[in-house]
Amino acid sequence: MATGTEVVSDNGRGCCKKGPGYATPLEAMSGPRESLIYVTCVYSGTGIEKPDYLATVDVDPNSPTYSKVIHRLPMPNVGDELHHTGWNSCSSCHGDPSAARRYLVLPSLISGRIYAIDTLKDPRAPSLHKVVEPADIVNKTGLAYPHTSHCLASGDVMVSCLGDKDGKAEGNGFLLLDSEFNVKGRWEKPGHSPTFGYDFWYQPRHNIMISSSWGAPAAFTKGFNLQHVADGLYGRHLNVYSWPNGELKQTLDLGDTGLLPLEIRFLHDPSKDSGFVGCALTSNMVRFFKTPDGSWSHEVAISVKPLKVQNWILPEMPGLVTDFLISLDDRFLYFVNWLHGDVRQYNIEDPEKPVLKGQVWVGGLIQKGSSVVAEGEDGKTWQYDVPEIQGHRLRGGPQMIQLSLDGKRLYVTNSLFSTWDRQFYPELMEKGSHMLQIDVDTEKGGLAINPNYFVDFSAEPDGPSLAHEMRYPGGDCTSDIWI
Repeated sequence: MATGTEVVSDNGRGCCKKGPGYATPLEAMSGPRESLIYVTCVYSGTGIEKPDYLATVDVDPNSPTYSKVIHRLPMPNVGDELHHTGWNSCSSCHGDPSAARRYLVLPSLISGRIYAIDTLKDPRAPSLHKVVEPADIVNKTGLAYPHTSHCLASGDVMVSCLGDKDGKAEGNGFLLLDSEFNVKGRWEKPGHSPTFGYDFWYQPRHNIMISSSWGAPAAFTKGFNLQHVADGLYGRHLNVYSWPNGELKQTLDLGDTGLLPLEIRFLHDPSKDSGFVGCALTSNMVRFFKTPDGSWSHEVAISVKPLKVQNWILPEMPGLVTDFLISLDDRFLYFVNWLHGDVRQYNIEDPEKPVLKGQVWVGGLIQKGSSVVAEGEDGKTWQYDVPEIQGHRLRGGPQMIQLSLDGKRLYVTNSLFSTWDRQFYPELMEKGSHMLQIDVDTEKGGLAINPNYFVDFSAEPDGPSLAHEMRYPGGDCTSDIWI
């Protein structure tokens, strides 16, 4: 663990010296309102030969620089493809006063580097602390294509890796870094690596970790090809591991209703034994849960129907559920349809029966003005109305999302992965990403675009960039795990 203490406000009753984060998810909901957000911004794959960078965006509506990029930290290398991010320490270390949420962990999906970024010295202007080189990782573990990172209560950092250095899925597994970001080895026991890698989440009270399956890097780095799915180069399984022992206990085959299971989240309440995974290609939210005999099972909880379309590469267009999250009180689930262009809010107080409560269109391939049109059962064609924000036509589709601690503000970026962006939304290569904020009604349900917030990455100093993952300095509902 890093030394130092993160001081947590005690709602005006002074301060208590605890470890990072919050004691419970519900306590986190009453934490301070976000004022900064860190965003990974990518030039890799765009044709601009500049390093990817971490942008600091001002999200304080009372600030003169609200909705502006106020700092950019370029990485020291070109061609990384920054993607997802995590922390060296989070609420899983809340009971350790010596721990501090100091370093933002930035795995580079293509180069294989992992950067540790110091956010404590100056939260508005983070600085580079350490680089873990891919040769060190490959030599000690054989792992490459790092994706999701989570901090562990032990002080280690665990990173899912999607393949070996040659892009073969057979080499995937889980990397362990110590608190100084030295390579320790693999987390899973020998012979217990999954078939494919992607995201993971652990629930220690149930001694379980579950990981999801994107595909072979050799396939997805070349763009999406439906034939690769038929060829078995993409996943459809969840992998159930004993925690913290790293033994693969069960593999759940999601079948044809669970193709490309990506983001995975347990409910935040650490006593709960269920969660959800977003299956991109089949556009289903699948619920997984523990059964009375102690094994794990799954069922489709929400299904997004494909749309019959004209002027596209296929006769039917899936929604492509690429990201989702759960509010800290486990009341609402939010997900995006990257191709259709909508963001949805569901009430999941009964996780077996989600209820749609809000929906808003913020881009997509079938918005008015696009060459692609949807066709109804009656043969009539139609397109979605997508509003302009501050005079800007919304481009791309909603992709990564982040929710405020109190659950009232949802932030949205629109880049998935540079190669896929170029394939499905080539306009992003020319004009870059943007970032939106959606107001959330947490009483009755409902979503509304905030017209006062728009971060345009088309006018960045080195040219248009692709914006992806978002993190608050104090943690959030997709980084923090409670034990």
